[in-house]
Amino acid sequence: MKFPAELLKQCWFLTGPTAVGKTATALNLAERLNAEILSMDSMAVYRRMDIGTAKPDPIERATVPHHLIDLAEPHQDFSVTEYITAALSAVEDVISRGRVPLFSGGTGLYLKAILRGIYEGPPADWDLRNRLEEQTLRDGPQQLHDQLMAVDPITANRLHINDQRRIIRALEVYAATGLPLSQQHHNTPRPLTERPAAVVWLEPPRDWLRDRINRRVDLMMQRGLLRETQTLLATTPLPGRTARQALGYRELIAHLEDNQPLEDAVELIKIGTRQFSKRQHTWFRNMEECCSIPVTGDESADQLAEHLLQRFSTM
Repeated sequence: MKFPAELLKQCWFLTGPTAVGKTATALNLAERLNAEILSMDSMAVYRRMDIGTAKPDPIERATVPHHLIDLAEPHQDFSVTEYITAALSAVEDVISRGRVPLFSGGTGLYLKAILRGIYEGPPADWDLRNRLEEQTLRDGPQQLHDQLMAVDPITANRLHINDQRRIIRALEVYAATGLPLSQQHHNTPRPLTERPAAVVWLEPPRDWLRDRINRRVDLMMQRGLLRETQTLLATTPLPGRTARQALGYRELIAHLEDNQPLEDAVELIKIGTRQFSKRQHTWFRNMEECCSIPVTGDESADQLAEHLLQRFSTM
C-alpha cells in the first residue's frame, strides 16, 4: 500500500523526539499554511488515553482541526495498514476543502509508511500468535526476541525487546513465507520528484531534552495520569496488549497491579521516555527524506514556525 505521489507532495511533515515542542510548533505552522493537523502518533489513536499520549487539548483542537486521533478503543489492536488507510482518507478530505495536510507526531514507523509505503505480508496466523503470546508469558520477552534473532537478526536488532506485537508479526511472516521480514521490506525512498518538499524533524540538544522529558512526566502526573490509568483498568473490555505497553501506562499499571512503588514507576517512565527519544533521534537521522532542523530550546513555537515557512514554502 502506497500513498499516491500527487497527494503526498501536497503534505507537510513535522516530526522529532518526544517533548521537543512539536504540538505548539505545528499549531503555529498550521495557521500560517491554512493547514489541518494529522496526528502521526501511534498511541493517540486510542480513545481515553489523553494525558499519557499528550493529545492536543480541546482549545488546541478548536483552533486548528485535528485528524487521526481517537480512532480505536484501548482493547483493540490498530495496525499500520489501518493507519495508512485512515491517513489517506484524511488527506483527501483536507485537500478537497482547499487546505494543506500537516502531519505532526513522533512515530517513525508511521512516517516511513506514509513516505515509502508498507509491506502488508501474509494474513494473520492467530494460532501461531496465541502460542507465541503464551510462550512469552511463560518464558519472558527475551526468549521471544532471541527466537527472532536466530531467523532475522536485522529485524530483531531494529525492534525493542518489549515490542512483542511486532516481534510476533516478524516471526509470523517468517513462518508463513520462509523468508525474513527484513528481506521482504522493499520500502526504499521514492525518487526526489515524488517526495514532499517539507519533511522536517526538530533536533534539540540532548541535555535540554532530558530536562524537558523529566518535567513533562511530572506535569502529566499532576494532570492526572494515574487517575486516567485507573479508569482504563476499570473499563470493560480491559485495555489490550498494545495499549497496556504504551509508555507511561505500562509503568503505572505495574504500580497498580503489582504494588510497585509509585515513585519508582514515575522514574521508570522518565527513563523509558528518554530511551525512546534516543531511538526516535536515530530513526529520523537515518531517514534520508528527513531534514534536520537544529533547535537550541530558546526559540518560541512562533519563531520555529516562521523559520520553517520561510525555508520550505517556496520549495
